[in-house]
This record gives sequence, structure tokens and C-alpha cells, in this order.
Amino acid sequence: MNRLLIVSNRLPISITRKGGELRFQQSVGGLATGVGSFYRSYESLWVGWPGVNVRRKHHDEKEEMTEALRAEKCHPVFLTTYDMKHYYDGFCNNTIWPLFHYFNLYADYAKRSWNVYRRVNEKFCDAVVEVARPDDTVWVHDYHLMLLPQMIRERLPDLEIGYFHHIPFPSYEIFRLLPWRKEILEGLLGADLIGFHTYDYIRHFLSSVRRILGYEHTLGEVKTGTRVVRVDMFPMGIDYRRFADAAGRPDVQKKIARIRRKYGKRKIILSFDRLDYTKGIPLRLEAFDMLLDKKPEYRGNVSLILVAVPSRPGVGRYQMLKQQIDELVGRINGKYGTTDWVPVSYFYNFLPFETLVAFYSVADVGLVTPLRDGMNLMAKEFLATKTDGTGVLILSEMAGAAQELGEAIIVNPNDREAIVEAIEAALAMPEKEQIERNRIMQKRLQRYDIKRWAGDFLNRLDDARIVQQERSEQVLTSTIKKQLIADYGASKSRLILLDYDGTLVPFALKPEKAVPSSTVQRQLRLLSSVPANDVVIISGRDRNTLDAWFGTLDVGLIAEHGVWIRDRSGEWRMIEPLSDDWKEVVYPILELYADRTPGAFVEEKEHSLVWHYRKADPVLGSLRAMELKDDLLHLTSNLNVAVMEGNKVIEIKNATINKGRAALTWLTKKPWDFVLALGDDRTDEDLFDVLPAEAYSIKVGLSPSKARFNLISQRDVLPLLKDCSDCDRKLQNEGREREKKVTESALV
Repeated sequence: MNRLLIVSNRLPISITRKGGELRFQQSVGGLATGVGSFYRSYESLWVGWPGVNVRRKHHDEKEEMTEALRAEKCHPVFLTTYDMKHYYDGFCNNTIWPLFHYFNLYADYAKRSWNVYRRVNEKFCDAVVEVARPDDTVWVHDYHLMLLPQMIRERLPDLEIGYFHHIPFPSYEIFRLLPWRKEILEGLLGADLIGFHTYDYIRHFLSSVRRILGYEHTLGEVKTGTRVVRVDMFPMGIDYRRFADAAGRPDVQKKIARIRRKYGKRKIILSFDRLDYTKGIPLRLEAFDMLLDKKPEYRGNVSLILVAVPSRPGVGRYQMLKQQIDELVGRINGKYGTTDWVPVSYFYNFLPFETLVAFYSVADVGLVTPLRDGMNLMAKEFLATKTDGTGVLILSEMAGAAQELGEAIIVNPNDREAIVEAIEAALAMPEKEQIERNRIMQKRLQRYDIKRWAGDFLNRLDDARIVQQERSEQVLTSTIKKQLIADYGASKSRLILLDYDGTLVPFALKPEKAVPSSTVQRQLRLLSSVPANDVVIISGRDRNTLDAWFGTLDVGLIAEHGVWIRDRSGEWRMIEPLSDDWKEVVYPILELYADRTPGAFVEEKEHSLVWHYRKADPVLGSLRAMELKDDLLHLTSNLNVAVMEGNKVIEIKNATINKGRAALTWLTKKPWDFVLALGDDRTDEDLFDVLPAEAYSIKVGLSPSKARFNLISQRDVLPLLKDCSDCDRKLQNEGREREKKVTESALV
């Protein structure tokens, strides 16, 4: 595969300064540990912060770090103390972290922190651009760099970019609290593929994209107007063999023996977490207190080993949390402890890998009950060390891992009584049942380990990129555009068919607000003034509106998707006699659905009815539209009407009428040297269907179509038409020059 550029906040190698010397060591953390276990197997380069802040005027030190990290396949992004204060401690961990974990009351929305967050993302972008090659695959990780995909896309538009989100993505109601929600979503949508741990996070993300940006999605594909972005689920795995094999190592076995001597035959409950308010550690301690209070028989026979890895010790909220935990541990030990039994063994420090595996191995119960967690790899690590199959995992339903580890005892972490019952069930569970449950989960974890997770993501990223490239082959590139203009210039009879809403003008919340600008009017006047051109506007609008807007121009008009036709003579005529009796049946249904959908309304035209829901809540509007369409199809099955779904509209009209049939009035007039047709929605597919094969049929937007080509956006329509007018002007100037030369030659 191509070279892999991994981009994350931290490098897998951290640099520390001690006694004036630089020291290099492995970074601590789920991402560094998980991804760091496989990235060396690729031709790769890891871009990130090396863990030490840059000191001014120390260029030699900076070069020394860069050179040393290069040997580890790493490229540093140097940040200042100010950057880390407002980017990492500020926006990342004082805004995004609490908000995305549903602790919205803890979130601080400081504008300065946001500005620094954006600037640091730009620094990472500079670093990626500095080292990236054209065929590289860039994989951006986690909430620290949510603006980065779009920043890279703007500077290296053809690069393959993936993004993985390692923490929860909150529901729309929580995410909308963020003042910079739109910028965050646009940043993420710069990627070709966005990955999440669970389907719930995907659902929340897509809901926010739809409600905030207005982008629709189908089967996990988001249509942004310029690109199609794929969103998919990839539950992160662990290096299973590393943990399973470590349990049998002699150094680990020595630690296991030491732990067993200390705790004897007592049952061991292990709680291992980073010290963070999202982990629910105080609730676990309270549940353990409740267990010992209600069940005296467990006193002296059960020990809780509580490991809390220090995290952000300089932040006040974390200091308060540590104080709370210290007090709870002291209270429990003082209340129940004896001379030969300490109920809670409390470790507030980072444990080496060998010690951690030893604790996993000896624990009878793994107590993992975070209040909210993106995945929680510790639960998986605990299971991987259980080579004999014994041990019971108690897991919070709020952890992403709960969706994979259903054979564990799943609890609500806020329910202390439920945790107590789970501990009792775990301690009493027969060994045979423990082994049966664990073997199922272990096989699952072995199959979908960290390498499978990474390979799965990168393969899907390649697939997403192939789809992008296939769709881009239909895009009207500069080369195709040049050929179009050349064919336009060489032709003597041209037919130009133009949709209105979504093509000549962007959509508006109220249809009457989407009036043609002076630029649109001028462009149509220029095109229609050329003798070789026949310009026709094909719209769903009523004839009176089109007359008011374009009646003074020398253009053909088609109203109500083909019901009414007006050629250059200026007289309107119906394509065929129509009956509107069906309106009496349909209108009350549309009115009922409008009443049930705030923001929706009904528009009545001469020979059609339209139910608009652009102003409605996106999710409710789409749901009501599906229900309405289903009801209408049943209601009109014996009527000669068609139910058409357009852009945020449901339109009901006579079944025999469509844009294609109306366009045939012009297409059959004479042989045309050049045909150009532009449209943006389902109603224009009937037009594209009747065009000759050599016509330049163009769909505005990137959705599949019968058209030969796609324009990326509505903003590209007028520039294309302007190029045609510029070509006319050039031809006219060349004609005048030829006439002038002929006249001068005759005079001579």
C-alpha cells in the first residue's frame, strides 16, 4: 500500500527534559498504545507533538529532537507552553472532552481557547504538508484535530484522508451547545472516510450534519455538495496476543505470585482507570461500601484493588476528584478494615505493563463502569489476559465496548444497587459459566484485534477513495469544459435547456424569495441575444411567475414541469388538456401533513400541488415526507397523477406530464449542432432521458444521474454559462476583424 501518515496529538515517543538532557520513552495513552502497536508494520510516518514544549532560541535542541525522532519514523509538531495551555488543557480538555462525554455543565466556551485550537490545527496541517507525498494516505486521529481533515483537503485536494474519532460523539441536543459546531463538522467532512467505535456515534454525527449543515446522507454516505464522504463503524481492538502471551512470562508470573501471597485466598476485584470524572470511580467505591455494609460475609474475604492513573493534576476539577476518591478510600478502610485486611488497596500512579498484566491475571472480577466512554480498551485487555478462561467482567452499558462484549455483566453505572448485585453475581458465578462467557468474547477479540481494526479502516478508506474517483470521472473537469466551449463555438444551431431552482439560483427557505438576480438576468439576455441560440427555461414554477421574471427576454419557457409551454411568440399553451378534479382529494391530505409538520406548507399551482418542507426540522421533515409519499401513492393509485419527490418538496401532478416530454417540443424542431441541458433534481432526469447521446447533459451536484456529467455545485452554473457568452463575444470580435480585413483589402 501507499505510505501511511498517522497524525495525532501525541507521538508514540515522548521526550522529557531532565537535568538539561533530553530523554526518550514510550508514550502513555490508549491511542499511542493501540495504534503504536501496528504502525511500524507499514511504511509509515507518525506526525504529532513530542511531549515537550519548545524553548525559544533553542534551535539546536529542536534539530536534535527532529533527528532522533526520524529514526523512530516520527515527525514532530512543536508547540509552545501557551499553545498547550489553551489548545490541549483549554479547548480539547475543558470544552470538547466534557461536552462530548455529556458533562456539558463542565464545558467552558472560551473564544481564546477556540482560536488557539484552530491555530494549532493549522500547525499540524503545515507539518503534514511539509512531509506529505502525492500518493500518501493520511490518517488523522481524535478530537484534538477535528479541523485538520478540511485544512489538509484545501491545501492538498487529491490526498487520501481518513479520520477516526476515539471518544463518544454526542447527540445533536448536546453537540448543538458548541458555538463552533459548524466549523467542527466542516473540518471532519474534509476526510474521505470518518470512523467511529459504535453505530450510536455514527447516528449522532449524521444527525448533527443533517440538522446543522443540511447535508443529506444515504447508507452512511454524506453528500456535501462538493464531495461524498463515507461514515462507518470500526470498534477498536487491542494487541490481543501481546496481553495473552505476557500473562505466561516469567517476570509477570513472579509479580502474580507476589500479589497472591499478599492477598491470600481473598477474592480480588480490580478497578483500573485513568483518574477522570467520566470514569465513575466514586460511584464504584460507594457501591463497594454498600456491598460490605449489606453483606458482612464479604468483609475480610474480598479486596478491591483501585488503580487510578494520574491525569491532568494541574486542573482544579481533577484535584477535587482525587480528593473525593482519597476521602472515600479512607472512609471505607477506616470503617471496615482490620489488622490483617485492608478493603481497598489504592494505587495512584502509572503501572508498568508487567504489573498491569499481573493485576489483570489475578483479578477475579474486573469492575469497569465508566459514566461515558468511547470504547474502553481496559475491558478488552482484562479479558485477553484470562488465558484459563476464569474471571468475570462487569462493564458499563455507557462504554462503547459494551456493544461487543455482551457476555459480560452489563450495568448502568449510575445505579449503585445494580453494581452491588453485579458484584455479588460475579463472585458467585460458577467457573464453568465464567469460561463459557469469556471464551466467546476472547474469540471475538482475537478475530478483531488492533491490526484487523487498522486494516479494516484503511481498506474501507481505499474503497471510499475509489468511489470518489469514479464519481469524479463524471465531474465536468477543466478539460471537458474546454471541449464543451470548443463545441459550442463551432456550432451554428444551439439548444440550451436550463432548470431554475437549484440550477440558475440556489434554493431559498421560501420559494418566492428565490428571485433571479441581475447577474442571472444579464447572463440569460446575453445567451438569448445570439441568433444561433435557443434558450429554454424549464421550471416547476407557475407560468405567471416565469412571465414576471423572464417575460421580457427572448427565451422559451416551460412551467409546472411541462404543463405550460411558451415559445418565442410569447403565447402560453398547454401541452394537453388536463383535469384537476384530483386536487379536491389530495389537497386536504397535504394540508393535514403541513399542520403536523411545523415549517411545512402547501403551494397550489394551476395544475399541480406542492408540499414544501425546507423550513421544517430536517429529521421530522424527511420522516413526514416519507409518510406523505406513501399515503399519496395509495390514495392516487387509481388517478392519473404522479407523486414526485424533489429537493425538500413532494409534488403531485398529472402523470403524463414531465420536463422531458415538454423539451421534445424544441428538440424535434430541427437538427441541433449543440445541445446543453442543466438540472439538479429528480424532475430533470426525465429531461436527460430524452436528450441525444452527444448532448452535454449536466447534473448539478454529485448524486447519480442519467446526465453525462456533474457540476460540483450550483455556484458553478453561471461561470459555465459566462464562458459560453465569452466564446460568443470572441467569435463576434473575430468576425468583425475578418470583415474589417476584407473591407480594407477591397479598398486597396
